[in-house]
Amino acid sequence: MATKREPTARGSSGQSPDASVNYTDSTMATIKKVGLISLLFLAACTKVGPDFEPLAAVTPDDWSAREASITKTDADAVTWWEAFNDPVLNDLVETARAQNLTLQIAGIRVMEARARLGIAVGTQYPQVQEVGGSVKANGISDNAQNADFLDRRFHTGGFGFDTAWELDFWGKFRRGIESSDSALGASIARYDDFLVTLEGDVARTYVLIREFEERIAITERNVAIQQRSFDIADARFRAGAVSELDVRQAEALLNDTRARIPTLETNLRQAKHALSVLLGLPPQNLTSLLGGTGPIPSAATEIAVGIPTDLLRRRPDIRQAELEAASQSARIGIARADLYPSFSLNGFIGLETSHNGGATSNNAVFGDLFDSSSFTWVIGPSVRLPIFNYGRLTNNVRVEDARFQQLVVNYQETVLRAYQEVEDGLVGFVKSQERTGNLGVAVTASRRAVDLSLLQYREGTADYTRVLDTQEFLVDQEDALAVSRSSIALNLISVYKALGGGWQVRGDNEFVPEAIQVEMRERTDWGELMPPEDLQEAPDSGEDVGFIRSLFRRIDW
Repeated sequence: MATKREPTARGSSGQSPDASVNYTDSTMATIKKVGLISLLFLAACTKVGPDFEPLAAVTPDDWSAREASITKTDADAVTWWEAFNDPVLNDLVETARAQNLTLQIAGIRVMEARARLGIAVGTQYPQVQEVGGSVKANGISDNAQNADFLDRRFHTGGFGFDTAWELDFWGKFRRGIESSDSALGASIARYDDFLVTLEGDVARTYVLIREFEERIAITERNVAIQQRSFDIADARFRAGAVSELDVRQAEALLNDTRARIPTLETNLRQAKHALSVLLGLPPQNLTSLLGGTGPIPSAATEIAVGIPTDLLRRRPDIRQAELEAASQSARIGIARADLYPSFSLNGFIGLETSHNGGATSNNAVFGDLFDSSSFTWVIGPSVRLPIFNYGRLTNNVRVEDARFQQLVVNYQETVLRAYQEVEDGLVGFVKSQERTGNLGVAVTASRRAVDLSLLQYREGTADYTRVLDTQEFLVDQEDALAVSRSSIALNLISVYKALGGGWQVRGDNEFVPEAIQVEMRERTDWGELMPPEDLQEAPDSGEDVGFIRSLFRRIDW
């Protein structure tokens, strides 16, 4: 910062106080002129690179499912889990939203994206703004050439304000703000998408828990029926009415049915463990939350799905894909700006002094540091033009463009997969209803067949093979009915999730729980970023992020 100067006797220049004042006025005039030139440069600035346009994707005109249970009215999928009329499920979803750890990670990433946007905004202003000082004792080698005319021992000191401002002539920094802005929107959409997934996973796991509970109860009931059949066969064998074959067949069926229970209990415990993790809890039996066993949740037989184009507005993963493409589009402009000259304004203003080695006291060395004659300044524009590296810079633009095109295709694929998920859920919902109806009739008939076969066996008009067949069929059919009833609920959950419902419950709530906010504030000054004054929901395609626009509306986007 300070430069070596020949020691001079202060006050020997003959300058008057008025001359010093005129010297300072002249300096300020020069600074104003340079500042005015810089403003003119900024007024002429442009933005290189493509301006992002909303992406297009192939969308169907209507849903392929045309069953009467599917209506085209607007989908009411905000709090879709309440359609099951199950208070336990409602409480589980609420607990998961408050405690799930992966959701908290997604929320913290939103905070990271806010801070990154703040960094991008800061690049519009002077990139170097530093106040510094230095004190140096200098010694030149006695064997140094061409140094005989210099003092070989001297001291230098000074301090001042240093600044450097690369002007955003080609819009590189504004493109950086655009990229960070869209990245923030994408992180919000990613949070919403995980919230939708979390709510769906909680509901699915809860339905599976109820399914396994019912299948265990069904199996235990059939074990009781088969135990009575075994007792009858054993009694008739001891009476000499039948052979031992009937007893062994009854025993085999009974124990085969009993063997199903440990597998179902394993699945039940594992489902409860999975639900515990979704709730942010250590794996446990969750008896206090589930309130004991309960029925498989059921909802209305009709579902409103709206029109296909609504999906582009509701699905957060579609918004995320488009915002990621928007963020990458701005990076093309950042890379392209490196191909052009860069213009900077550099300046230094401060105080400097230098004395030869004969001055030993601090007063002798620095006593005149604050004299007007120690005032020094440097200011002026500079330009840099890259040469002999256009291949590298041009290929960097191509890299960013290829990444953008990947995200465009990814957006189109995301849209297609979204429609596939809705269609898969709809057909699964409709067909599982049909299957459940048929299985219900089959189970009723099977139960009657079991009663009749056992009655005929007692009377000796039927052999035990018929009893075995009817009881084995009853076990399979009742188990299949429970699975089918569960699949109705699971497919309905898939439909609601595919329709993009559930993220809207976030509203204006903060992304990070208060306890974590307190911990982060104690460690770091987050200022207005935690919580923000006004953070609106993630935008529709092509719209602005409300919170960011409210903070930085003065910026020409």
